[in-house]
Order: sequence, then structure tokens, then C-alpha cells
Amino acid sequence: MPVLRQVPRADVTDETVLAYYQRLFGDRDPVAEPGTATGTPGDWWTVYALSPDIFKHAVDGFAVYRNPARSIDPVLRELGQTRAGWVKGSQFVFSQHCKSLRGLGVSEEKIAAVPYWTVAECYNDQERAVLAYADCLSQAGGRVPTEVFDKLKSFWTDEQIFEFTYITCLYDMHAVITRALRMEYDAREDPIVEVAAPEGFDAADFLSAPRSKSE
Repeated sequence: MPVLRQVPRADVTDETVLAYYQRLFGDRDPVAEPGTATGTPGDWWTVYALSPDIFKHAVDGFAVYRNPARSIDPVLRELGQTRAGWVKGSQFVFSQHCKSLRGLGVSEEKIAAVPYWTVAECYNDQERAVLAYADCLSQAGGRVPTEVFDKLKSFWTDEQIFEFTYITCLYDMHAVITRALRMEYDAREDPIVEVAAPEGFDAADFLSAPRSKSE
């Protein structure tokens, strides 16, 4: 479950939120009867509904990257979004955009290799370049070697590089928010926890040299 309250259908007064509730959930209350056609719980929508203007800003962002005015190859765009989801550890963003790649006809080999693209031989030069740039954005916090831009500029205009930058960073943000608020597939406990020591372990001896059997 998300860490924040979800907004039931009966409490929705904003027309944009209500329209998306209807589109995604029909006449159901998505809080009482969760679930979308893609198999997700759907609580991204019910949490974002806490702030209707932010909800609208977010869905307008979805329209931006799908707008016919975009000039970048949608496969390259989706590679960036999928990689950003993986880098940020968002199972929701990663999983949903794997499906988007599949919908664009990308091979299962390439989809499976997104986590280890650096050693995968299935990508062409352009795909490797955009994956490298996606890592510079999402993993390196915007530190981009000039050589990466040189490679991008061999096949993209400045406008296309800007589009890719904005969209990838947008989904980096969505990945962080979804993880933080434990929405959708990111409603899970952090796997990094202390592993219990063996019975009889003395913490005071943690940094001591091993004792011989005779001691």
C-alpha cells in the first residue's frame, strides 16, 4: 500500500481526475476495487489525485512525450525511460516501460539486456549511445563527458538531444516519487537490511583477530 492516503472516487471533484478515473477504472471506486487493464494496482492515480493540479501536470507530461511533435525515435526514447527506471530501482517504471518497448516491437533480447546493456552485444551504436547518456543523467546526476555528446550529435540534432534529456529526467523523477511513496510495484520493503549474526557472536570482537582453537 502507498504511504499516503488515496482519494476515493466519491471524493473526486476535479474534472481531469474524474475523467482519468473513468477511463482507467470505469465505474469502480479504484480505492475499494483497485486494478488497471495493465495489471497494476492503479494507486499512482489515486495518490496523485491528492493534488489535482499536480495530477494534471503529470498527465500533461505523459502527453508531451507521446506528442507527434516529438522528433526522436520512440524506441530510443523508451530505452532511456526504461533504463532510468532500472537505475533508480523503480520496479514500476522499469516494468511499465519494458512493456512499452515490447509494444514498439523491440526484441525480448534487447528488453532483457537493459540492466546489463554495457556488456550486451544486441544494441546498435545509436542505442548504446542513448543508454550511455541515460546513465549520465540518472546514475551520474548529469555528469556527461563531452565524448557522449559528440556521439549523440552524430545522429541527433540539438533539439532531439533536448527532448531525450527532458523525457529521461522526467521519468527519473517519476521513478523516485513512486519508490518514495511506495506506489504500484514499488510498494515493497527496502531489501537492504542487517543480516543477523550467528548465535553467540560478540559484537565487541567484531574487529578483533580470529581466535585460535586453543584460546
